[in-house]
Amino acid sequence: MAKAGHAWSRAAAKQGDAEEDEDPLDARIAQTGCLEQHRQLQECMAERRDWRHCQEELRAFGACMARRQQRER
Repeated sequence: MAKAGHAWSRAAAKQGDAEEDEDPLDARIAQTGCLEQHRQLQECMAERRDWRHCQEELRAFGACMARRQQRER
């Protein structure tokens, strides 16, 4: 059974989940400032079930993470 939180099906989960149920990976991504792009990518994957159809979301998330990495240097 997939762990609750970061599974692709998380996008279909209720928005009002308690914070203590938050996936540790989601919490770390939130610290980067790229959580919205990450969630959009998750939603696309949940809907399309094929990463090749989510290239726009994937690029947006990657660009956000790259900007974050540049700021840290």
